[in-house]
Amino acid sequence: MTDSPTRYPIRVYNTLTKTKEPFETIEPGRVGMYLCGPTVYAEAHIGHMVGPVIFDTIKRYLAFCGYQVTWVVNITDVDDKLIQRSQQRGISMFQLATQMTADYLSNLQSLGVDQIDRMPRATDSIDEIIAFIEELIQRGFAYESEGDVFFDVAKDPEYGRLSNRSADEQQGEGGGAASRKRSAGDFALWKSAKPGEPSWPSPWGDGRPGWHIECSAMSRGILGKTFDIHGGGLDLVFPHHENELAQSRCCHGQPMVRYWLHNGLMRASTEAGKVGGRSERDAGTEPNAGAEPATVTDAVSGKISRSKGAGGLASLIARHTGERIRFFLLRSHYRSTTIFGDEPLLEAGTALEAFYRLFDRFQRITGKSVYDLPFASRRADFTTPSIPNPLVSELLPLRESFLSKMDDDFNTGGATADLFEMARAINRFIDGQSLEENKSPVGIEALQQGMQILREMAALLGIFLKPVPKSSSDDSSGKLVGELMGLIIKLRADARVRKDFATSDAVRDGLQAIGVAIQDGKSGTTWQVKS
Repeated sequence: MTDSPTRYPIRVYNTLTKTKEPFETIEPGRVGMYLCGPTVYAEAHIGHMVGPVIFDTIKRYLAFCGYQVTWVVNITDVDDKLIQRSQQRGISMFQLATQMTADYLSNLQSLGVDQIDRMPRATDSIDEIIAFIEELIQRGFAYESEGDVFFDVAKDPEYGRLSNRSADEQQGEGGGAASRKRSAGDFALWKSAKPGEPSWPSPWGDGRPGWHIECSAMSRGILGKTFDIHGGGLDLVFPHHENELAQSRCCHGQPMVRYWLHNGLMRASTEAGKVGGRSERDAGTEPNAGAEPATVTDAVSGKISRSKGAGGLASLIARHTGERIRFFLLRSHYRSTTIFGDEPLLEAGTALEAFYRLFDRFQRITGKSVYDLPFASRRADFTTPSIPNPLVSELLPLRESFLSKMDDDFNTGGATADLFEMARAINRFIDGQSLEENKSPVGIEALQQGMQILREMAALLGIFLKPVPKSSSDDSSGKLVGELMGLIIKLRADARVRKDFATSDAVRDGLQAIGVAIQDGKSGTTWQVKS
């Protein structure tokens, strides 16, 4: 069945217009999407995963709705920080960039980010960058000065529209470059070579590109002069995205991007005064914020960064699993602030366990793995069973609620709530039909149909696509809980053998009171924490 994406009422919040707008692509049925990637001078930290996980989910959803999406994530592999770090380590900038890019890609894979189509590197795009700068000079928006090339901010009357900042607030390059600029707000497009630093030949002498021009050139080379979605963290609105926008608009005489989407930042849970404080409210980054900030200074003041000691992502993934971290990042709206810490991650793990227990229960009943169930990969392909059953009838409104929340600016936080409701409904159905005991063929068929709906929605979030190993943080606690429950079940069984039903019932009722349900079946007694 052929899908028509325009039939779905998707709306997105556009940072440029500060409003939610209907999603209408430049080319019908196709989406060009660009996300600013990392500057690969050190190992990735969890803050670097926020954008990729969010936009990986956005691509999954747009593809589910029938769009053909091309998603580009760049790699900044030439930069002041790269040069400085490579000198400190005594290796070349190119060697450092290669090592750190491999680290970044490995972490993306662990978090299930596998929807990226192109990952251009700045050093592979030097010719395109130089050509872009030449066009800006020819059009009168840039000028050369002693081997450097600067963008003339005063020539762009729309400068500052994205971030609500004036040209005077753009400080640009300091140091020796400041004396070569026409005004303090002008920013570098090309930097003249310094001794011992990597450089490339250009019409203005040997040098290297500035940071902002790299993204303008790489996005144009793959997605064209105007494309649909540009994403990134809120901290990039100014100056990076403001400068990208100015360069591209002035070079081409047309908008660079139709929709600017910015994810909120991540803050450590131990930062006193940051969560829900004045800076968050002013920044518009509290959960489900309805507007972007007038400026972003306060919004980024407490973000997680390498300078604040963030890092160790590989070990974090080993402790918590990539699926748990991904789920943690998607439990709130993408424009809200994410509060990071071991406790929130453990809470996300506990929430996921409710699904994993349901999957184990499904396998006990059906003899099949949830992960082998087929499900609709396109929105238009979904069909309801020819013979209605009560479980599917209960799940269909939850499916519609899930999709309506995703249609509303990709609200994964709201959508996950519907996913939990689906799991609860399926557990109630199993209990009501006593499927673990009687294994009714009709009930099992209904159960499989219901679980397919849950998997269809979960796949849009990029979760439950394959079995995941237990995290190291689960090993000791999970083993201990299992052993304790085994002991309690044995003591209860002994009481029943003695016909001490008062003790047996007291154990059952006591567990029930703390949220643990036990089921007596032909193969023995099983237990689960009620979701």
